[in-house]
Amino acid sequence: GSDQARGVPPLLSSFRAEQPEPSLRSFASPTMSEAGSGISQFTVIKADYANPVHATAIETLIAEYALDPMGGGEAIKPEILAKMVSELAKRPFAYTILAFSAEKPVGICNCFEGYSTFSGKTLVNIHDCAVTKDFRGKGVGQLLLEGVEKEAKTRGAGKLTLEVLENNKPAIGSYHKFGFAPYELDPAMGKAEFWQKVIP
Repeated sequence: GSDQARGVPPLLSSFRAEQPEPSLRSFASPTMSEAGSGISQFTVIKADYANPVHATAIETLIAEYALDPMGGGEAIKPEILAKMVSELAKRPFAYTILAFSAEKPVGICNCFEGYSTFSGKTLVNIHDCAVTKDFRGKGVGQLLLEGVEKEAKTRGAGKLTLEVLENNKPAIGSYHKFGFAPYELDPAMGKAEFWQKVIP
C-alpha cells in the first residue's frame, strides 16, 4: 500500500524513496509490552530543515528534552525555540536525525561536524540525543544512532563523539551497546572530561 495508508507522514516519503539503505528507511522493533508480541514500526530519517513537518518535530522534541531532568529540567525560552530550526539550517555542518512512530515524532539526534587534527578526518559530535518518555526501551535510540553514523560516513567522518551525564544509566547503556566508550589517549593519563565556560 501507499505510505499514507501505512500512516507514514507524506513529507517523509520522498526522502525514503531516495535512500534505499535500511538505516534511513523504516525499521521494525519489538515492543516492550507485557504481551511481547506486538511490533512497533519506526521511520528514521535525516531531517530537511525546510520541511515544516520536520521543523515542528525538532522543536517539539527538543522542548520536551529540555524539560526532562537529563536535559536540565528547564524550558527553553520561546524566542530561542522559535529560531532553532532556521539557525540549524544556516549551518551546513549541522544535521538532524529524526525517528517517527507513524506520524508522531519520538526521537532526535542533533549533530555537528568537527575536525580531528590527530586523524585528519571529520568527526561528528552528537549534541542532542533524546527519545520521548513513552518510547524509551524500544530500540529507538539504537535506530537514531544508526542514522547518525550512516550520515557521518557520507561526510567522511572517522568517529562520533557525545557527552552524557554520569547518572544517566539508560543512555550510557545504549551508547555502550552501540560501541561508544569513554575517551582516553593513554590509560595512565585518565579519561577525558567534558568542560564548559559560559560566555555572557
